[in-house]
Amino acid sequence: MTDITFPSHMPPVAGVDIGGTKVAVSVADGRGVRGKLSQPTAVRGGRDALALQVVDLVRQSCAMAGVAPADLAAVGVSSCGPFVMRDGLVELNSPNICGGMAGAARGLPNDWPTAYLEAPLRQVFPGVRVENDGIAALEAERRWGALRDVANCAYVTWSTGIGAGVCVDGRALRGKNGNAGHAGHMFVSDNEEALCGCGNLGDVEALIAGNAIPRRFAAQGIADAPGLFTAARAGEPHAQAVVDELCRVMGRALYNLTILFDLQRISLGGSVFWHHREFLLPKLQAYVHGKLPALTEGVDFVPAGLGDRVGDYAALALVVGD
Repeated sequence: MTDITFPSHMPPVAGVDIGGTKVAVSVADGRGVRGKLSQPTAVRGGRDALALQVVDLVRQSCAMAGVAPADLAAVGVSSCGPFVMRDGLVELNSPNICGGMAGAARGLPNDWPTAYLEAPLRQVFPGVRVENDGIAALEAERRWGALRDVANCAYVTWSTGIGAGVCVDGRALRGKNGNAGHAGHMFVSDNEEALCGCGNLGDVEALIAGNAIPRRFAAQGIADAPGLFTAARAGEPHAQAVVDELCRVMGRALYNLTILFDLQRISLGGSVFWHHREFLLPKLQAYVHGKLPALTEGVDFVPAGLGDRVGDYAALALVVGD
């Protein structure tokens, strides 16, 4: 991808990308993006631990970029969800952050039913905008990436979790709490062996998310997602069979999104997909192409135009003006 430039007069803004594994923050203005840093996502302490981490990281990023925090025009937060609304402000109900959802069986070191987010940030920064990371990435891909000028499209991430943002007739869908596109919690299989952090058994995220792979397959000698895909690409039969099953689950989810919203293009990103995109893309396409042509003919599956930086630009897309 080419570097994105911003208007020379653009005031400084901060972008915060919250995932189940890490929180990344950067500052951007007319000179570009800088001051990027990241930390593992805070999952210990009080329910405001994540919000306090974000505040600290934004301040550190500003110092690295030579920007006073008081000069920030806005802070965009692209976060894994789902969200719940309390007094009109977002709290996180994320399966990979909040241990109070599925309980001790998932191993998270907290009992949070939700994690406070928007309210603590608004006490410190002006112009805070929080969106589901699928919706934020959709905005970034439509503005700068592979979904420009496409009116009916989706961005889908295959990473620590599974998520999506959907656009129909040129309008991004948000839903009552900003959770539209939570494809990771669909059921597309009868497999109920895996516990999702949300409490579901056998939803898409429980079966194929990056952190589900070691939970499901460690006893079979598969330690993590990189090891699985490396072995499969090298031709190891068991690894190939496991990857084919993961792609069957994801392929069905992509088919469902395609026919539900009559899409023209789906842009795919996330660490699991991105690092093995040439290997995975044909497998995923095979579960959609040729099935019910009236709804699937002509739909494109493409790697995210913003590549492995889609999370950074997703957060900034929320607060960068035209």
